[in-house]
Amino acid sequence: MIWKCLIFCCSSWVKNSDTHQRFILAQLLCQIDSIDKTIKCFDQQIEEYCRLFEQAVELVDTIPGIARRTAEIIVSEIGIDMSRFPSAQHLAAWAGVAPGNYESAGKTLSTSTRKGNRSLRTILVQAAHALAHTKTYLAAQFRRISGRRGKKRADVAVAHSILTIAYHLISRQEPYKDLGADYFDKHRPESVKKRLIKRLEKLGYQVSVEPVPVAL
Repeated sequence: MIWKCLIFCCSSWVKNSDTHQRFILAQLLCQIDSIDKTIKCFDQQIEEYCRLFEQAVELVDTIPGIARRTAEIIVSEIGIDMSRFPSAQHLAAWAGVAPGNYESAGKTLSTSTRKGNRSLRTILVQAAHALAHTKTYLAAQFRRISGRRGKKRADVAVAHSILTIAYHLISRQEPYKDLGADYFDKHRPESVKKRLIKRLEKLGYQVSVEPVPVAL
């Protein structure tokens, strides 16, 4: 559209010039119109092909922090037939966001992820990193893991969670229901208490904790 405006301005500038220059500009405008028409036809065809995937895209898009573009890429890579994967864990392994499980004599030898679908893994890790700034369960998971194991491992762990959630949303045909940013605090109060006490003790405080009586 910008090029069309520029050519139109040039045509006004040379309207008193030679005839062949006006002819060339007119042909360029015709070419642009033809390209615009072709692009529109492609857009319509793509929209038609994607219609079957629309419901799945909308379901994945219900995950807080997941943009529609990200949802489209996820669905385009995994499809809408989750029966192809025996479980969500198999899907995660196929995508390359499931930690390896190499053990010998009860000792873990490696926790590196397997190679998988590179484009899907990339978009999932990017989404996980972006989710860290939201007030959601996935953001709480990211902060919890990154504090102990670093941001890179937290990215992969949350990417694994996103794909697992997408698997179940598409399988069950139901939207996402967030567990809340305080999920881990509510379900592991003792762990939260120990962590906060430890932080205060590092700052030089002696902490004594007593439970507050519950009003009847």
